[in-house]
Amino acid sequence: MVKRGFASDNNSGVHPDILKELAAVNTGHVIGYGSDIYTEQARQLFKEQLGPDTEVFFVFTGTAANVLGISTITRSFNSLIAADTAHLETDECGAPEKFTGCKVLTVATPDGKITPGMIAKHLHGFDFEHHAQPKVISITQSTEMGTVYSVPEIRKPADLAHSMNMYLHMDGARTANAAVSLGLPFKSFTTDAGVDVLSFGGTKNGMMMGEAVCFLKPGLSADFKYIRKHGMQLASKMRFISAQYIAYFRNDLWKSCASHSNAMASVLANKLKEIKQIRITQPVQSNGIFVIIPKAAAGEVSKHYFFYPWNEITSEYRLMTSWDTTEEDIQQFVDLLKKELN
Repeated sequence: MVKRGFASDNNSGVHPDILKELAAVNTGHVIGYGSDIYTEQARQLFKEQLGPDTEVFFVFTGTAANVLGISTITRSFNSLIAADTAHLETDECGAPEKFTGCKVLTVATPDGKITPGMIAKHLHGFDFEHHAQPKVISITQSTEMGTVYSVPEIRKPADLAHSMNMYLHMDGARTANAAVSLGLPFKSFTTDAGVDVLSFGGTKNGMMMGEAVCFLKPGLSADFKYIRKHGMQLASKMRFISAQYIAYFRNDLWKSCASHSNAMASVLANKLKEIKQIRITQPVQSNGIFVIIPKAAAGEVSKHYFFYPWNEITSEYRLMTSWDTTEEDIQQFVDLLKKELN
């Protein structure tokens, strides 16, 4: 068996309950492109989680969910504002600019979270035709730094956006981990907190593939079916994306998976704190740990338990736990790290 590492929760396998659901819907013929009973059931489940006005569309990837969702609420003369650590800026290969045509404006943030004060420098030039028109503030929950926005921390940029005829987008690739960290239902920190468009992920939390674009306010999704097709994200056999969410929400599978990965991050963090040469740089609020490790030791340990550098200048690394991480994995990793540091 391939050793479980700490590089990414994308590297984990698929939860057995998800695989069972895929096998269960893999019988007979149903209408393609989302006009099937499983996709409709999944849509209703999202309405239960996020509110009755929610409109849900399934796509293959998180990048597509972010980019196509934002495309629907912008024009090419708009700009969107995000943290400098956001996937929109760092990990989507320029896709936001290519497909939306919008200018991406970033703000520096020490912990992955952006505030109205940080955004203010980009909120000018409204109704001035020489200036890209600000239209979207995008936040990530939980953030790329493993931190989690509280409800008031979401409400503030949402209120600011709405006061200026803008929208708030949430990249929710790890929204289940945030829900567990907050101890709150999804709706409380998305729809009720003022989020307009949500990219709702499951791939990092036990699913095989597929993400959901959720429009949380009436009237926002009118053109999305065309944008999704134009963006090459309309799945013909959509039941195999949407059915995963049926299993995901059944008996709160999402919660058990995210609770486990968050708990394993806490276990790992506590063990790392006992090593004097190690320093954790961010609050551990979800399933990510950011840690400074002496470069030589990190290089040797990563040959056995691969993980990514975050800041090579400061020797900071990102460690991610998953729904299938075990305490044995953690102990073996820590033991090897201690050996290399001695």
